[in-house]
Amino acid sequence: MRYFAEMAYNGAAYHGWQQQPHSASVQETVAGKMALILGRPVEITGCGRTDAGVHASQYYFHFDQEGDFPASFLSRLNRILPADIAIYRFIPVADEAHARFDAVHRAYDYYITLRKDPFKQQTSYYYPFADKIDLGAMQAAAALLLHYDIFYPFCKSDTDVKTMRCDLRQAEWVRDEEKHLLRFHIASDRFLRGMVRLIVGMCLSVGTGQYGLDAVKEALENQTRLGKSLSVPPEGLFLSEVRYAYI
Repeated sequence: MRYFAEMAYNGAAYHGWQQQPHSASVQETVAGKMALILGRPVEITGCGRTDAGVHASQYYFHFDQEGDFPASFLSRLNRILPADIAIYRFIPVADEAHARFDAVHRAYDYYITLRKDPFKQQTSYYYPFADKIDLGAMQAAAALLLHYDIFYPFCKSDTDVKTMRCDLRQAEWVRDEEKHLLRFHIASDRFLRGMVRLIVGMCLSVGTGQYGLDAVKEALENQTRLGKSLSVPPEGLFLSEVRYAYI
């Protein structure tokens, strides 16, 4: 029978979700611990790839299991997993269900701390030029994206995707004055490689006056690269929501 697993992880110690030949990955870590309890190799398929250092507050993977689970399987699995990975539940699904291809909605949040904070080094990007940020300009840059559905300017060049089309549904900045945080929220049916970090970098560049909205609009209209593309660091990025029609 096929199951989905809902989980979360802090990606600071991992070279992304995808298993790597010589680096620790979330996929390899989870599959290895499951195999210890189940007594057999386990193949797990994630809902998407996250880059090295990127986190997920909601993530799904699927796997197949014959027969019943061992007693207290979920609690035993969480006990032997590292502290930076948590499995929340297992969900029985149809045999053809697929964690990656069946996702109909994905959302990311990117956190920028405007004050140096020793407790947020792994989970936010410290931006020391808070006094130079025009949040209104950044909000306008985010809103501009919603008028387009092809995003070549915000895709890493070393990609083999067949289409740059994305159904973008939300893109907005939220400021928390009390916590000295900026949060960028973006949602779509799918994302391109490196897309969110490039978009956040673009918004920061607009917000600090390095270039204007006209340059962003021209790049989107002509589907060309921005002259000065900034990809922000991975530590502030979270995959925060994944939806399926049947969950």
